[in-house]
Amino acid sequence: MTETLAFGTVDTVLGRLLVGETETGVVSLHFHDTPAARARTAKAAGLPVVDAPARLAPAQAALRDYFTGDLKHFELPIDWRLTSDVQRQVLSTLYETVPYGQVLTYGDLGERSGTGVHAQVIGQVMGSNPIPLIVPCHRVVASNGLGGYSGGSGVEVKRWLLTLEGSVPATLDWDIDRGP
Repeated sequence: MTETLAFGTVDTVLGRLLVGETETGVVSLHFHDTPAARARTAKAAGLPVVDAPARLAPAQAALRDYFTGDLKHFELPIDWRLTSDVQRQVLSTLYETVPYGQVLTYGDLGERSGTGVHAQVIGQVMGSNPIPLIVPCHRVVASNGLGGYSGGSGVEVKRWLLTLEGSVPATLDWDIDRGP
């Protein structure tokens, strides 16, 4: 049987998310559904694109539930094919050991992953995470603040996600229902 890639979207307070999934599991998540994002993912995965709404339904439902605050832990199968061995080790450690509402530093994740990778490199791994939100790179922070975030509109999205999860307090100009 030939493996395939299917795309689906989820409308959220942060915009329309694009989810890519193979028969193995979720392979990508983009903060914007664009033809370029679809083309890059299809090329990187090296798989033909098919229409498979039933395959995507669990991931779409989980993402909707996350944004309403009804889901605290994603239990979706992950397809790690778009990651290197080191990325996979770091990101799978993050996915499996950092629950909703908790954060850890880049350095702590490097140690916890057993890779011995320096905090700065962990930051690069987080920035290249092909499955943000589900593999919660927003929960990895700098030792002196939030650090960066390459998803959506950047660090404002990271702050919004951490506020949703109760990891950081809401600021006076922040509306959890409206988004950044």
